[in-house]
Amino acid sequence: MAWYIIIAVEKNDPKMIDTHTHIYLEEFDEDRVEVVRRAREAGVERVILPNVDFDTVQAMHATNDLFPGYCRMAMGLHPTSVSADYRERLGQVRELLFSGEYCAVGEIGLDLYWDKTYAEEQKEAFVVQTGWAAESGLPVIIHCREAFDEILALLQSGRVPAFRGVFHSFTGSAEQVRLLRGTGDYYFGINGIVTFKNAHLEDMVREVGIGRILLETDAPYLAPVPYRGKRNEPSYLPYMAKRIAEILDITTAEVEEATTANAVRLFGEG
Repeated sequence: MAWYIIIAVEKNDPKMIDTHTHIYLEEFDEDRVEVVRRAREAGVERVILPNVDFDTVQAMHATNDLFPGYCRMAMGLHPTSVSADYRERLGQVRELLFSGEYCAVGEIGLDLYWDKTYAEEQKEAFVVQTGWAAESGLPVIIHCREAFDEILALLQSGRVPAFRGVFHSFTGSAEQVRLLRGTGDYYFGINGIVTFKNAHLEDMVREVGIGRILLETDAPYLAPVPYRGKRNEPSYLPYMAKRIAEILDITTAEVEEATTANAVRLFGEG
């Protein structure tokens, strides 16, 4: 009688979701199709396109239409686009959001890095748009730059309704993660910054844990090492996954699987 031994070989077939990318911007006008081809080859099976302001809507929709089933869109008014006419802009954004074509409200939040002129208006826009999230049942994509104390105070103020969401491009401390968790159960988007030698995000990543991490590029910005300083793109997502795996002492495949499940849990199947 002949005996046959069957050896199961684990096949690494990565499937990742870039939960925050702006491949609709003009930086990709010359090679957008190639960018998506490279992303697919790298194992990026889906991308989420957060809006910036009313002027970027057309380009975002055109990109979404160019790659049917590959992109999903989020609609919101970015804090750096909040100015004196923000109420009018919010009205335009709300009309689009409730058309039903979007998987999230975003990106929205506070940005006091470039200009603090409209800081109070940014806060009001954040309150209004999180209200839309509560009304629609959609998650929120949060942009917070040089404004952690301000956004934490808003979340603790009672002015902001309960919502599900992700703090995109999160580079805060482990203590800041704990403070945010006192206001809600959020996900945290980790991008190319985690690969920077001087970023020191290890403790924060461990505090967040694999169950609440989302992978993102924020392309064309914040390319990971070894592409730092160049245009970022979704095909670089494996560099983030690899670094997170090193920090958490798990396999890259485990990071890919968990973060994809996290993205589906937050944004839905699409």
